[in-house]
Amino acid sequence: MSDKLGVGFVGAGFITNFHIRSWEGVREADIVGIVSRTEAHAQTAADNCRKYRVGDPRVYKSISEMVADPEIDAIWICAPNYLRIQMMEEIVETIKSGKGKLVGVACEKPLARNVAEAKKMLELAKEVGILHGYLENQVFAPAITRGMEILWRRGAALSGAPYLARCAEEHSGPHEPWFWRGDQQGGGVLNDMMCHSIEVARLMLTDPKEPKSSLTPKAVCAEIGCLKWSRSEYADRLKQRSSGQVDYYNHPAEDYARATVTFEDNKGRQCVAEVTTSWSFVGAGLRLTFEVMGPEYSLQSSSLNTETNIFLSRNVTGKEGEDLVEKQNAEQGLMPLVSNEEVIYGYTAQNRYMANCFVDGRLPKENFEDGLLVMQMLMSAYMSAEQSRKLSFPPAGLDEFVPKVAKGTWKASELTKGLPSEA
Repeated sequence: MSDKLGVGFVGAGFITNFHIRSWEGVREADIVGIVSRTEAHAQTAADNCRKYRVGDPRVYKSISEMVADPEIDAIWICAPNYLRIQMMEEIVETIKSGKGKLVGVACEKPLARNVAEAKKMLELAKEVGILHGYLENQVFAPAITRGMEILWRRGAALSGAPYLARCAEEHSGPHEPWFWRGDQQGGGVLNDMMCHSIEVARLMLTDPKEPKSSLTPKAVCAEIGCLKWSRSEYADRLKQRSSGQVDYYNHPAEDYARATVTFEDNKGRQCVAEVTTSWSFVGAGLRLTFEVMGPEYSLQSSSLNTETNIFLSRNVTGKEGEDLVEKQNAEQGLMPLVSNEEVIYGYTAQNRYMANCFVDGRLPKENFEDGLLVMQMLMSAYMSAEQSRKLSFPPAGLDEFVPKVAKGTWKASELTKGLPSEA
């Protein structure tokens, strides 16, 4: 390996360019390669790398060609969910053939579309003995890492461990059509975004002096619904702007989900995570909220409670954009300005940490094992919503389970009527 880790990106869409901007804070690695199904997108991403001076990447024609390049030490998988397995298989086959050698692979959240696929991703990484990192940016967000360090050191140390965590991620909907399609994405908003909230909640409830395995999920209770985007006006809008790829009349995915996960630690203490997620949020833009409660303390955080606000009168009109906040919904009025989204959302700290781990030859603390557990909790939530009851974790049949939303058989009218019993 050279003085710096050489990183190659698979995928060149929205999230890859988010990573590129965050890379200004990564010293141990340069972005030296990009491959995408659309060469023009790859070239644009490469230009962005040069713009931000985070690398001078080569654009490759295939994943195997990129892995075979000795300049590439690690891969960041940022492609759509339905392509993850075949991409990981191509990486592994190239390594097994002796044409390439990698230190590690990092994969964007969620790790896969279901438990079976998540297990396959982990098995493939272990098959060739490479390090693996699960790219869950929110657990690296400064508000979370700094807040929890103080909360556990001052509050929990003196009065006892926290017993409740509430996390939510809400915005007005994804960018690309495949996110809206259950068959390609693996579900709706629950799979796409609750993966963030459920993992952050687990982190906040886990004693930092103990291994993460010290906190075990015991029960999951959930409900889902399509509250906004199945209405005719919005279903028509989705179909039009996706050129017919998204059909919420016949194949809707949930735009709202909530779940409660009961955990137990190695001392028998029970604690609860309440997680909510939505594509039907109406507000300035992406809103992340976190709350922790303990015997004599609490923590609250919201990404829209920013240090800077901008007011634009009705006479100030301009093009739509996301220059103030991700998933921006308005260009007028009193608007929050998220000054550095890459840092505030945790991308910079996440990528710096992953690069450092790979350089040092260490398995990251957030890895494919965690991605698998997250997927197991998400699929349990779907199963709970479909059965309208609280389930013990892990429920039977979890490895083979595929949500109705992913099968295309779920109907927006199937709102949960109540969750009375525990299996």
